[in-house]
Amino acid sequence: MSSEPTEVHHEEHGEHDTMTRKKIWNVFFVLLGITTIEFIIALYMVPKGIIPGNVANPVYIVLTLLKAFYIVAYFMHLKFERVGLVYAILVPILFIIGLILVLTNESHHWIDLRL
Repeated sequence: MSSEPTEVHHEEHGEHDTMTRKKIWNVFFVLLGITTIEFIIALYMVPKGIIPGNVANPVYIVLTLLKAFYIVAYFMHLKFERVGLVYAILVPILFIIGLILVLTNESHHWIDLRL
């Protein structure tokens, strides 16, 4: 047996040091506010005709992407990761979104040909 004391060293990852309870609650209230805005638009403004449906749909998409950013950035700790990992996740997502837009445009072209 060695005479040296055995100490367990826990290396702290700097990436999780900034996530305090206060920050988590701030993100929660931001997500709650965005969701509240979505519900107000969907349940009050669109049925009353204040905002037309063709304007409300892109607003829903933008608000949903904003919520997805907050969830991924803070609760999945992607905001605190290295830039390479962020690019490894974001670049394929951007390509997938571009592919969806191109395929949507192409589908409208094929529908027009059938008419």
